[in-house]
Amino acid sequence: MKQLILSFIVTFLFFVSCNKNKVKPTIDNLIIDGEYPSQESWDSKILFSEEGKIKAVLYADHLTKYDKKQESYLEGVKILFYNEEGVNTSVLTSDSGIVNDLTKNMYAINNVVAISDSGDTLTSDELLWVNKEKKIKTEKFVTIKSEEEIIQGYGFESDQNLNNYVIYKITYITTNNGKN
Repeated sequence: MKQLILSFIVTFLFFVSCNKNKVKPTIDNLIIDGEYPSQESWDSKILFSEEGKIKAVLYADHLTKYDKKQESYLEGVKILFYNEEGVNTSVLTSDSGIVNDLTKNMYAINNVVAISDSGDTLTSDELLWVNKEKKIKTEKFVTIKSEEEIIQGYGFESDQNLNNYVIYKITYITTNNGKN
């Protein structure tokens, strides 16, 4: 009798455990154009230097590097820019970015904010940092806020320190009268 009850329980558990709900494997979203990342890291730090002097330090919450495309994809981006004396002159942050591994140019994408050491603040949806020229550029809409004024427009170019900038198609200007 015990053997009959035991075999009934085992049979019951076997049929209960077999159901039509199948476990679906997770899909790897890191595959880009059929290529898996060659490297992946979290809380990354990349130094950009010339002749032994640090020009910029890039921090990323998540980084994936693709050898065939020669690009690195970034999430949670922060870049510190330095002048010739090694002093931090500006900071750029964005939700994500792409670094061309050959030129070291970086596209900052979504919620891009750049702040100079003087407090001038640039916001945009997208910026390109051109490593060789040490400039930031975009054709997208930008807003620059300083102590003196707020300027908005399309098309922007500046040195990486935000000291000398041009907005090509200004759509709005107002003065702050010393208030920001």
